[in-house]
Amino acid sequence: MLVLLPPSEGKADGRDGPPLDLSRLSLAPLNPAREQVLTELIEVCAADTDKARDILGLSERQSGEVARNTALRTAPTLPAGRLYTGVLYDALGLATLDAAAGERAARSLLVFSGLWGALRVGDPVPAYRCSGGVRLPALGALARHWREPLAAALPEAAEGRLVLDLRSTAYAGMWKPDRETARRTTTVRVLQSRVVDGVEKRSVVSHFNKATKGRVVRALLEAGAEPRTPAELAEVLRDLGHQVESDAPGRLDIVVTEV
Repeated sequence: MLVLLPPSEGKADGRDGPPLDLSRLSLAPLNPAREQVLTELIEVCAADTDKARDILGLSERQSGEVARNTALRTAPTLPAGRLYTGVLYDALGLATLDAAAGERAARSLLVFSGLWGALRVGDPVPAYRCSGGVRLPALGALARHWREPLAAALPEAAEGRLVLDLRSTAYAGMWKPDRETARRTTTVRVLQSRVVDGVEKRSVVSHFNKATKGRVVRALLEAGAEPRTPAELAEVLRDLGHQVESDAPGRLDIVVTEV
Protein backbone atom coordinates (compact mmCIF):
# COMPACT_ATOMS: atom_id res chain seq x y z
CA MET A 1 0.00 0.00 0.00
CA LEU A 2 1.14 3.55 -0.78
CA VAL A 3 -0.25 6.35 1.40
CA LEU A 4 -0.16 9.93 0.09
CA LEU A 5 -0.13 12.59 2.81
CA PRO A 6 -0.25 16.37 2.82
CA PRO A 7 2.51 18.22 4.67
CA SER A 8 1.77 20.56 7.55
CA GLU A 9 2.39 24.28 7.84
CA GLY A 10 3.89 23.64 11.27
CA LYS A 11 7.50 22.42 11.25
CA ALA A 12 9.89 21.32 13.95
CA ASP A 13 13.29 23.02 13.92
CA GLY A 14 16.34 20.93 13.21
CA ARG A 15 19.02 20.77 15.89
CA ASP A 16 22.20 19.20 14.57
CA GLY A 17 21.22 17.41 11.39
CA PRO A 18 23.51 17.88 8.38
CA PRO A 19 22.78 20.62 5.83
CA LEU A 20 20.55 19.85 2.89
CA ASP A 21 21.93 17.42 0.32
CA LEU A 22 19.46 16.72 -2.49
CA SER A 23 21.34 13.56 -3.42
CA ARG A 24 20.23 12.03 -0.09
CA LEU A 25 16.53 12.43 -0.89
CA SER A 26 14.44 9.61 -2.32
CA LEU A 27 12.71 9.93 -5.70
CA ALA A 28 15.95 11.24 -7.22
CA PRO A 29 14.33 12.10 -10.61
CA LEU A 30 12.59 14.98 -8.80
CA ASN A 31 15.89 16.66 -7.91
CA PRO A 32 16.14 18.99 -10.93
CA ALA A 33 12.63 20.32 -10.20
CA ARG A 34 13.47 20.55 -6.49
CA GLU A 35 16.57 22.59 -7.29
CA GLN A 36 14.50 25.00 -9.40
CA VAL A 37 12.00 25.67 -6.62
CA LEU A 38 14.70 25.86 -3.95
CA THR A 39 16.76 28.39 -5.92
CA GLU A 40 13.86 30.71 -6.69
CA LEU A 41 12.35 30.46 -3.20
CA ILE A 42 15.66 31.50 -1.61
CA GLU A 43 16.10 34.36 -4.10
CA VAL A 44 12.55 35.66 -3.57
CA CYS A 45 12.87 35.56 0.21
CA ALA A 46 16.31 37.22 0.21
CA ALA A 47 15.28 40.03 -2.15
CA ASP A 48 12.24 41.59 -0.49
CA THR A 49 10.64 40.39 2.74
CA ASP A 50 7.31 42.15 2.16
CA LYS A 51 6.96 40.80 -1.37
CA ALA A 52 7.99 37.32 -0.23
CA ARG A 53 5.34 37.36 2.51
CA ASP A 54 2.73 38.27 -0.06
CA ILE A 55 3.84 35.49 -2.42
CA LEU A 56 3.87 32.90 0.38
CA GLY A 57 0.58 34.07 1.92
CA LEU A 58 2.15 35.05 5.25
CA SER A 59 1.32 37.81 7.71
CA GLU A 60 3.73 40.44 8.98
CA ARG A 61 4.07 38.45 12.21
CA GLN A 62 5.41 35.54 10.12
CA SER A 63 8.38 37.43 8.69
CA GLY A 64 10.65 34.99 10.49
CA GLU A 65 9.44 32.29 8.10
CA VAL A 66 10.76 34.35 5.19
CA ALA A 67 14.13 34.75 6.88
CA ARG A 68 14.27 31.03 7.56
CA ASN A 69 13.73 30.29 3.86
CA THR A 70 16.86 32.25 2.96
CA ALA A 71 19.01 29.74 4.88
CA LEU A 72 17.60 26.53 3.42
CA ARG A 73 20.92 25.34 1.99
CA THR A 74 22.78 25.62 5.30
CA ALA A 75 20.09 25.03 7.96
CA PRO A 76 20.11 21.76 9.93
CA THR A 77 17.79 19.07 8.60
CA LEU A 78 15.37 16.61 10.14
CA PRO A 79 13.83 13.47 8.64
CA ALA A 80 10.51 14.51 7.11
CA GLY A 81 8.62 12.25 9.52
CA ARG A 82 9.94 14.31 12.43
CA LEU A 83 9.82 17.66 10.66
CA TYR A 84 6.08 17.92 10.09
CA THR A 85 3.87 18.73 13.08
CA GLY A 86 0.17 19.47 13.44
CA VAL A 87 -3.04 17.55 14.02
CA LEU A 88 -2.56 14.77 11.44
CA TYR A 89 1.07 14.14 12.34
CA ASP A 90 0.39 14.29 16.08
CA ALA A 91 -2.28 11.62 15.64
CA LEU A 92 -0.02 9.56 13.38
CA GLY A 93 2.79 9.67 15.96
CA LEU A 94 5.57 8.33 13.76
CA ALA A 95 8.19 8.68 16.49
CA THR A 96 6.28 6.30 18.78
CA LEU A 97 5.75 3.47 16.29
CA ASP A 98 7.49 0.20 17.01
CA ALA A 99 10.33 -0.91 14.73
CA ALA A 100 8.19 -3.01 12.39
CA ALA A 101 5.54 -0.30 11.96
CA GLY A 102 8.28 2.29 11.47
CA GLU A 103 9.75 0.24 8.64
CA ARG A 104 6.32 0.02 7.03
CA ALA A 105 5.99 3.80 7.32
CA ALA A 106 9.33 4.25 5.56
CA ARG A 107 8.13 2.07 2.67
CA SER A 108 4.52 3.19 2.49
CA LEU A 109 4.24 6.92 3.20
CA LEU A 110 4.81 9.76 0.75
CA VAL A 111 4.46 13.36 1.95
CA PHE A 112 3.68 15.91 -0.76
CA SER A 113 5.35 19.32 -0.62
CA GLY A 114 5.32 22.54 -2.59
CA LEU A 115 9.11 22.74 -2.24
CA TRP A 116 10.22 19.10 -2.52
CA GLY A 117 7.47 17.55 -4.64
CA ALA A 118 7.19 14.38 -2.56
CA LEU A 119 9.26 12.95 0.27
CA ARG A 120 9.58 9.69 2.12
CA VAL A 121 9.45 10.09 5.89
CA GLY A 122 13.17 9.39 6.27
CA ASP A 123 14.28 12.10 3.83
CA PRO A 124 16.31 14.82 5.65
CA VAL A 125 15.14 18.35 4.86
CA PRO A 126 15.26 21.70 6.69
CA ALA A 127 12.24 23.53 8.09
CA TYR A 128 10.70 25.75 5.38
CA ARG A 129 7.56 27.62 4.41
CA CYS A 130 6.20 27.08 0.90
CA SER A 131 2.75 25.60 0.43
CA GLY A 132 1.50 23.77 -2.63
CA GLY A 133 -0.71 26.73 -3.51
CA VAL A 134 2.19 29.16 -3.93
CA ARG A 135 2.86 30.85 -7.27
CA LEU A 136 6.49 31.93 -7.67
CA PRO A 137 7.28 34.81 -10.06
CA ALA A 138 9.40 32.78 -12.51
CA LEU A 139 8.21 29.19 -12.08
CA GLY A 140 4.53 30.07 -11.70
CA ALA A 141 2.05 27.87 -9.85
CA LEU A 142 3.90 25.12 -8.00
CA ALA A 143 1.08 22.63 -8.47
CA ARG A 144 1.58 22.93 -12.22
CA HIS A 145 5.38 22.92 -11.90
CA TRP A 146 5.28 19.52 -10.20
CA ARG A 147 2.84 17.72 -12.47
CA GLU A 148 5.30 16.53 -15.10
CA PRO A 149 8.14 15.52 -12.72
CA LEU A 150 5.75 13.65 -10.42
CA ALA A 151 3.96 12.02 -13.35
CA ALA A 152 7.34 10.59 -14.37
CA ALA A 153 8.53 9.59 -10.89
CA LEU A 154 5.49 8.20 -9.08
CA PRO A 155 4.10 5.42 -11.29
CA GLU A 156 7.00 3.17 -10.33
CA ALA A 157 6.43 3.85 -6.62
CA ALA A 158 2.72 3.10 -7.01
CA GLU A 159 3.04 0.10 -9.32
CA GLY A 160 0.81 -2.78 -8.23
CA ARG A 161 -0.08 -1.12 -4.93
CA LEU A 162 -3.29 0.21 -3.44
CA VAL A 163 -2.97 4.00 -3.24
CA LEU A 164 -4.62 5.63 -0.23
CA ASP A 165 -4.79 9.31 -1.16
CA LEU A 166 -5.19 11.53 1.92
CA ARG A 167 -3.88 14.74 0.35
CA SER A 168 -5.63 18.07 0.71
CA THR A 169 -6.79 19.98 -2.37
CA ALA A 170 -3.62 22.04 -2.89
CA TYR A 171 -1.51 18.90 -3.08
CA ALA A 172 -3.94 16.69 -4.97
CA GLY A 173 -3.42 18.98 -7.95
CA MET A 174 0.29 18.17 -8.09
CA TRP A 175 -0.20 14.57 -9.22
CA LYS A 176 -3.18 12.71 -10.59
CA PRO A 177 -2.90 8.92 -10.93
CA ASP A 178 -3.00 7.52 -14.44
CA ARG A 179 -5.96 5.37 -15.43
CA GLU A 180 -4.48 2.10 -14.26
CA THR A 181 -3.33 3.50 -10.91
CA ALA A 182 -6.65 5.31 -10.43
CA ARG A 183 -8.44 1.95 -10.33
CA ARG A 184 -6.35 1.09 -7.26
CA THR A 185 -6.73 4.51 -5.63
CA THR A 186 -9.16 5.61 -2.97
CA THR A 187 -9.63 8.82 -1.04
CA VAL A 188 -11.10 9.13 2.45
CA ARG A 189 -13.70 11.59 3.64
CA VAL A 190 -14.24 11.94 7.38
CA LEU A 191 -17.76 12.81 8.48
CA GLN A 192 -18.77 13.87 11.98
CA SER A 193 -22.09 12.40 13.02
CA ARG A 194 -24.26 14.32 15.51
CA VAL A 195 -27.82 13.78 16.62
CA VAL A 196 -29.81 17.01 16.69
CA ASP A 197 -33.42 16.85 17.88
CA GLY A 198 -33.43 13.13 17.29
CA VAL A 199 -32.11 13.43 13.71
CA GLU A 200 -28.60 12.41 12.65
CA LYS A 201 -26.67 15.17 10.91
CA ARG A 202 -23.30 14.68 9.24
CA SER A 203 -20.72 17.27 8.36
CA VAL A 204 -17.08 17.54 7.31
CA VAL A 205 -14.97 19.16 10.05
CA SER A 206 -11.29 19.95 9.56
CA HIS A 207 -10.00 18.87 12.97
CA PHE A 208 -11.90 15.56 12.90
CA ASN A 209 -10.69 15.01 9.36
CA LYS A 210 -6.99 15.46 10.11
CA ALA A 211 -6.93 13.62 13.43
CA THR A 212 -8.91 10.68 12.09
CA LYS A 213 -6.71 10.32 9.02
CA GLY A 214 -3.62 10.29 11.20
CA ARG A 215 -5.10 7.60 13.45
CA VAL A 216 -6.22 5.52 10.49
CA VAL A 217 -2.74 5.49 8.99
CA ARG A 218 -1.18 4.63 12.35
CA ALA A 219 -3.62 1.74 12.86
CA LEU A 220 -2.88 0.37 9.38
CA LEU A 221 0.87 0.55 10.00
CA GLU A 222 0.61 -1.11 13.40
CA ALA A 223 -1.64 -3.86 12.06
CA GLY A 224 0.70 -4.61 9.15
CA ALA A 225 -2.33 -4.49 6.86
CA GLU A 226 -1.67 -4.81 3.12
CA PRO A 227 -5.03 -4.40 1.36
CA ARG A 228 -4.79 -4.54 -2.42
CA THR A 229 -8.13 -2.97 -3.33
CA PRO A 230 -10.39 -0.23 -1.92
CA ALA A 231 -12.91 -2.93 -0.93
CA GLU A 232 -10.24 -4.82 1.03
CA LEU A 233 -9.19 -1.56 2.69
CA ALA A 234 -12.76 -0.90 3.79
CA GLU A 235 -12.92 -4.36 5.41
CA VAL A 236 -9.58 -3.86 7.16
CA LEU A 237 -10.73 -0.52 8.56
CA ARG A 238 -13.97 -2.04 9.81
CA ASP A 239 -11.95 -4.79 11.50
CA LEU A 240 -9.91 -2.04 13.17
CA GLY A 241 -13.10 -0.56 14.63
CA HIS A 242 -13.94 2.22 12.17
CA GLN A 243 -17.40 2.89 10.78
CA VAL A 244 -16.76 2.85 7.04
CA GLU A 245 -19.22 3.49 4.23
CA SER A 246 -18.75 3.65 0.48
CA ASP A 247 -21.28 5.46 -1.67
CA ALA A 248 -19.00 6.74 -4.44
CA PRO A 249 -16.36 4.98 -6.56
CA GLY A 250 -12.85 5.71 -5.35
CA ARG A 251 -13.92 7.12 -1.98
CA LEU A 252 -14.47 5.76 1.50
CA ASP A 253 -16.37 7.65 4.18
CA ILE A 254 -15.31 7.21 7.80
CA VAL A 255 -17.99 8.32 10.24
CA VAL A 256 -16.92 9.55 13.67
CA THR A 257 -18.74 11.00 16.64
CA GLU A 258 -15.73 12.38 18.52
CA VAL A 259 -11.99 12.79 18.09
